[in-house]
Amino acid sequence: MHQLNFHQRYVIVTGGASGIGEAIVHRLTASGAGVIIWDVNHDQVRRLQDANHPMQCALTVDVVDPAAVASAMTESLRWVYGHFGGEGAGIDGLVCSAGITGPNKTVIDYGVADWKQVIEINLNGVFICNQAVAKHMKDRAYGRIVNIASVAGKEGNPNASAYSASKAAVIALTKSLGKELATHGVTVNCVTPAAVKTPMFSQMTEAHIAFMLSKIPMGRFGQVEEIASMVCWLCSSEASFSTGAVFDLSGGRATY
Repeated sequence: MHQLNFHQRYVIVTGGASGIGEAIVHRLTASGAGVIIWDVNHDQVRRLQDANHPMQCALTVDVVDPAAVASAMTESLRWVYGHFGGEGAGIDGLVCSAGITGPNKTVIDYGVADWKQVIEINLNGVFICNQAVAKHMKDRAYGRIVNIASVAGKEGNPNASAYSASKAAVIALTKSLGKELATHGVTVNCVTPAAVKTPMFSQMTEAHIAFMLSKIPMGRFGQVEEIASMVCWLCSSEASFSTGAVFDLSGGRATY
């Protein structure tokens, strides 16, 4: 595994206790980063806390609650300052990986409550976290934000309208914020994976999983480690001239 230099860099990963987020945490930690995990699953957070990894801090955070995110930001900075103990330390990166798929139903049959829940977590949660961390990064004149979108946000998967719409909006949010921070030393990018086999598959029907696989020319699902590799590069100081950009990880599926 190629290791990037994250010495004395600190990155927040939402949804970092499982799936793609967990793989990103492992890759960042292996490259020397201090990682703050924000996850709503209290049991998973407790597991990480009990592990007591010296380069990781795990907090139970509901990303759709602005007050909870603000509190988590304060606690995260407290951990960074205590860990680093030097002037100039702060949050260097944010990866927004928390999300849900929602039910696999047609638009006609989609429940309004289900629609609102997907948009709340997948879009509003990303907005709230981006907003909270972006101000801190702008003040420090350095930062890397990476949002996990999806190829569904480009193509619009049938029977997954809320998920597709939320991820399309994340792409647009990324482009807007990237332009706003382009002269402030802060880059904002997103990745658009095709289907990656994670615990989120339990939220989908077998028919929908088969449909997603049929769309990938490589004939396989992505691996969480492959997503983590791209995300960690975008979080590094080496990724200095890409902002407001969309990076595909689709096994050949993406057509634009």
